[in-house]
Amino acid sequence: MPDLQTLRYGLRGSVTKWFERPAVSLLIRLKFTPDTATIVGLLIALVAAYFASEGEFLIGGILVLIGSAFDLLDGGIARATGKVSKRGALMDSVFDRVSEIALLVGLGMYFTSGTDASQTAVLLTFVAVGGSLMVSYVRARAEGLGAKGTAGFLTRPERVAITVVGLILGYPMVVLWILGVGTPISAAWRFVDAWRTIDPE
Repeated sequence: MPDLQTLRYGLRGSVTKWFERPAVSLLIRLKFTPDTATIVGLLIALVAAYFASEGEFLIGGILVLIGSAFDLLDGGIARATGKVSKRGALMDSVFDRVSEIALLVGLGMYFTSGTDASQTAVLLTFVAVGGSLMVSYVRARAEGLGAKGTAGFLTRPERVAITVVGLILGYPMVVLWILGVGTPISAAWRFVDAWRTIDPE
């Protein structure tokens, strides 16, 4: 998609200027470490998953937004305090995946019983989990081979935004349809782009 990555970087710059820097300064004054912020983000995501499984989508969506904010800020805290580390990067990446899986599983659980039970929703949940993981995996593997691996759409920030908006507005099925259909396509797009940039041996 033309200029999509440029738009992402532009948006990230605005977020950094108007939200991340002030919030990082506040958390540092409150004695937050990067790992603390990462763990808090994960715990909030797990609570959000519980509320989603109970059909409390508004609360779940708000918690996802708060949890994703901590996920954004842990790296900023690390850079501001000089505590950037490979262990911290590993924890951040793994906990991001756990948070995303937990929320999708929570949504899937909601649709397994009750008046809103839906086999389609459960199937979309499985596909969305796999697709979301593959989007991240393709990038990691491509970068390990010297390619960028950033092509495509529905990266984690976009998936979080769709989830937050969909849950707050009370449309969890729309979230699952977008993620269930879009993430496999995005992973495939990213794979093809990385494939083309890697020199054949």
